[in-house]
Amino acid sequence: MKKQPHLYAVVLAGGSGTRFWPMSRERFPKQLLKIIGEETLIQQTVRRVMSSVPVNHICVVTNHFQAESIKLQLAQWKDELADNFVLEPEGRNTAPAIGLAALRLLRRDPDATMLVLPADHIIQGDAKFKNAISLGYEIAQKGNLVTFGIQPTKPETGYGYIQPNRRARLGKQGTLSGYKVARFVEKPDVKKAQQYLKSGNYFWNSGIFLWRASTVLEEFARHQPALLRGLKAVDEMMESGQFGNPFAARYKKLPSVSIDYGIMEQSSHSAVVPVNFSWSDVGSWGSLEEVAPCDKRGNVKTGNVVDLDSENTVFFTDKRLVGSIGLKDMVVVDTPDATLVCPKSRSQDVKKLVEELKRRGAPEHLEHLTIHRPWGSYTILEEGPGYKVKRISVLPGGRLSLQMHHKRSEHWVVIAGTARVTCGDTVSDLGPGKSIAIPVETKHRLENPGNDPLEIIEVQNGPYLGEDDIVRYQDDYGRTQTP
Repeated sequence: MKKQPHLYAVVLAGGSGTRFWPMSRERFPKQLLKIIGEETLIQQTVRRVMSSVPVNHICVVTNHFQAESIKLQLAQWKDELADNFVLEPEGRNTAPAIGLAALRLLRRDPDATMLVLPADHIIQGDAKFKNAISLGYEIAQKGNLVTFGIQPTKPETGYGYIQPNRRARLGKQGTLSGYKVARFVEKPDVKKAQQYLKSGNYFWNSGIFLWRASTVLEEFARHQPALLRGLKAVDEMMESGQFGNPFAARYKKLPSVSIDYGIMEQSSHSAVVPVNFSWSDVGSWGSLEEVAPCDKRGNVKTGNVVDLDSENTVFFTDKRLVGSIGLKDMVVVDTPDATLVCPKSRSQDVKKLVEELKRRGAPEHLEHLTIHRPWGSYTILEEGPGYKVKRISVLPGGRLSLQMHHKRSEHWVVIAGTARVTCGDTVSDLGPGKSIAIPVETKHRLENPGNDPLEIIEVQNGPYLGEDDIVRYQDDYGRTQTP
């Protein structure tokens, strides 16, 4: 397929991936994980669509909490993607996210065609994926809303199904054909799912779409007029640079509706291309065996695992040694601050567990102990009333923002490398074993002028130690905040 000049990819990357807790967290969701291969899911997604669209035609829709981590993972394309992020104040389901992206793209290109796809799916067979996009593009130019159907491999009750109208073919390329949709079917019970599988004429809804931006907005006007009016108001605010609380309040008023229910199931222009590439949305730990290699006993093992005689069990661990004996059909996931153990058959219920953690205000649902930043990372070693201890790692040439805290003081001890420290009007270089105190309400900055990583221990003291107690005066990564 020759790259089409008006084709854009819209990557939906705002999900929380709660079913992959504790590896995924609200601010570090599933798309940022290395589930299979050496790249994270969002890196794989961006690289995959680059065979069909130029990288500067890739738009990422996410939220402010996840944007920094996503930009860090996509840093190799940072120049091309710099202006291609659409940041939602909060998730309002897929229809608002897609509608807003369509409005933004139309400002850039009145002839824009959108390939919309989630950031956290696993697709194998890039050439087949590319061919499917080529046929979808052709059908979309005729005013159709195209979705891609997956051939079922089991009577899955967790997906919606699509039945094509075989008598209404809209296009053909090679072995692939596209059809008008006869009907969409909500998630079925087991008996109906078995019937759909046996018939061979029902397909899983992949959640991947292709249409002209103008076409889908016409369908918004027809089937979701109130949502479209709200989206146009939000788009105008973004265009004029009106962000902050008024923007967030306006966005919160948008109806929360999925693109499937709000548009695709209502439209008379819906089309489906049944595809032949391998696809998985990796919806839970129990589904990992569908895409990851298994040992001779059917176990999936990632990390530091020593096992005796377990069968059909998923092990996904971090650095800590995990030992197991005789497990069967289980899930074991270990991180530095949380461990999950459950039967595979209950892996969908991890979402309920995360909801309970949120209800209790447990920080483990929100983020990991180690937080990655463009300049390096920090790890929370210990915290209690009035204090917090961190290990901070700064990459060579990296530096934190010039900042100040209202509520806390900090004490830094260098354990490796050289620290260049700005404290008030003084700048000094400190080697291993040296330390410095940063008083409350004092401008300061930490940077690594050397060629080796810088490691320091930071001890915070104060009545409030939240990450939002920070005033940035200057920042290399666009996070500058005017005091």
